[in-house]
Amino acid sequence: MKKLFIKIVRFFKEYKQFGFVIISIVIAGALSLLGKQSAAHLVLAVSAFANVIPLVWGMVQDLRMGTYGVDILAVTAIVSAVLFKEYWAGIIIVFMLSGGAALEDYAERRAQSELTALLARAPQKAHVIRGRKELDIPVSEVVVGDRILIKPGEVVPVDAIILEGISDFDESSLTGESLPVNKTIGQDLLSGSINIDGAITAKALNTSEDSQFSQIIKLVKSAQASKSPFVRMADRYAVPFTLLSFTIALGAWALSGDSLRFLQVLVVATPCPLILGAPIAMISGMSRAAKHGIIIKNGSALEQLAGAKTFGFDKTGTLTQGTPLVKDIMVYGTFKKEDVLKMAATLEQSSNHVLASAIVSRAKDEGIKLAKAKHIREITGKGLESHIAGVDVLVGRFSLIEEMKVTLPKSFKQSQIATTAAYVAIGGSLAGVITFEDAVRPDAKKTLARLKELGVNHFLMVTGDNKTTAGLIAKHLGIDQVISDALPGDKLRALDNVAQKPVGFVGDGVNDAPVLTSADVGIALGARGSTAASESADVVIMLDNFEQVAIGVDIAKRTIRIATQAIMTGIIMSTVLMFIFATGKFPPIYGAAIQELVDVVVIVYALRAHGPWKKQDILS
Repeated sequence: MKKLFIKIVRFFKEYKQFGFVIISIVIAGALSLLGKQSAAHLVLAVSAFANVIPLVWGMVQDLRMGTYGVDILAVTAIVSAVLFKEYWAGIIIVFMLSGGAALEDYAERRAQSELTALLARAPQKAHVIRGRKELDIPVSEVVVGDRILIKPGEVVPVDAIILEGISDFDESSLTGESLPVNKTIGQDLLSGSINIDGAITAKALNTSEDSQFSQIIKLVKSAQASKSPFVRMADRYAVPFTLLSFTIALGAWALSGDSLRFLQVLVVATPCPLILGAPIAMISGMSRAAKHGIIIKNGSALEQLAGAKTFGFDKTGTLTQGTPLVKDIMVYGTFKKEDVLKMAATLEQSSNHVLASAIVSRAKDEGIKLAKAKHIREITGKGLESHIAGVDVLVGRFSLIEEMKVTLPKSFKQSQIATTAAYVAIGGSLAGVITFEDAVRPDAKKTLARLKELGVNHFLMVTGDNKTTAGLIAKHLGIDQVISDALPGDKLRALDNVAQKPVGFVGDGVNDAPVLTSADVGIALGARGSTAASESADVVIMLDNFEQVAIGVDIAKRTIRIATQAIMTGIIMSTVLMFIFATGKFPPIYGAAIQELVDVVVIVYALRAHGPWKKQDILS
């Protein structure tokens, strides 16, 4: 009994307006049973007008802003019911409006459950090792370079790199990937992920403010605070619907001579389906997208994403992997590819250069056991040299080869010189040249094909890279327009000149921030991209997965379709009921009760946007 009482109190606290209406109905019902009809009618009239005043105030504010909403129908119906002394019909309309608002609040809570769950998991404390002491400090006090201890079951407090230990991590709240990810020394940890089974010592790479989890929370709060502009679309439907409702109501009155017909029509024309259907569908769709690691910041972005006819793409890190891979190994003389790769990787294994990482990764992939290099000397800006197994080895730019007077083979041509290549000299002779490429994402072609199926008519690549490289990638992916050697300003102008709008743009770097802001809908690949890009974009993909772009468009289209269908369902049902009640065969109170059922149908339909959704269904 106590638990029931607590639930009732909590309900009235959360839904004050709806609770006030329920109490008014209970009091009026009790007075009617006691035979005090006048007192009951007074209670109902006071309750009705108490709810009309906020509606009228909202209408005035809308008119001040130059917008026209759907509240005029509800206000007219409630006031008419009181004037015609149909108090119970009036209070049912009020009950419908306040009850619909309560249902909307409930739907918002349900739809945003995935988003708010992130906030609850925000790390608060960190174990920092300073000297020989382990200190528990607030996460906000962790500085870059701090050594932190992460125990089993704990949340990673800031972005970090593992120094000691190996463990599995749950990254589901960040990436949507349900399987744990094994991490070992040298691998990055994302703040907000959970250490499952082993103690880890790591070095902080970012402060709490700049870490991944903090950026997600900022995006979540932005999404929660935004009011869906799609409600204005419902208001646009409301103009013809309002005119239709008043025409039928006034026509029924004029033809019958019975003024009550006016009220009988309006009670079934109240606009709750228009008020509730669209925003509930939009919030549900945004929540569904969040489950797939796609943060859509507001309803306007979702609507533009659904309607985009052109998509522009940055190249590096967006259509391509963003990190170089070994493309080819050319060898000279009697040297073998394995020898060249082994020597290069042996020197480069201690380097943090991005090309060094590519060489070492290739050697590991081929199962090559690296030798031990002693006294490695770095020649700033040019490369490395060392003495391995009695032989002098150089790895670096062509300028290093020239400086060290390395013997070039007769087959070597000046046209083979490239800035993104590693030249390997062994024993004073050029042994080989390692070339690199920024490989196209394996899922890029399939994603673009899916976007075409979803109604995107035009693709363009806007990149700062050279024309030849950009052209080859565009041809491979079927992109019909390429703008190369582009600066940030060139990217803005490229989007301005697009004929087929709305335009979506997908990017990941700091230089993409301006174009992400100016596009009709900017989409940032935030898993590896810059904070500036994520903050500038309307949609942020939290996974390092290009397929999520197509998934986001598909979810947006389905959401807009459901929102529109919810509005039209309410309009059609209300219109049919208006003609039925225009006959005068049913009292107003029946119409008010039936309209409540219409609201429930529309709300349940709108919640379909939050329904089950599988990735394989979208990209199959």
